Amino acid sequence: MTDRWQADPEAPFARRLGKSSHELGQTSGNASCPDVWELENGDVAVIGSDLTRAYEGRLPEGVSVDPGERLVIIPRATIVAAKADIPDA
Repeated sequence: MTDRWQADPEAPFARRLGKSSHELGQTSGNASCPDVWELENGDVAVIGSDLTRAYEGRLPEGVSVDPGERLVIIPRATIVAAKADIPDA
């Protein structure tokens, strides 16, 4: 049996995956959301819109958002831009 994964709240940001919202033309001014970052421990931080409540009644079968978790939506362009920086394995 494997241990349950838990996020490390002390893990520092290591590098942005993909391009910033400014580079993608998704924001103006000083706003920096949405974004995808690799943490020093290899986990990934996603900054986006919290739409947990909007989706909670219509999640696919077998999908749940546990207490302490949030369903976060980011633009397709943000994850596509990050793809080149995400290792295959």
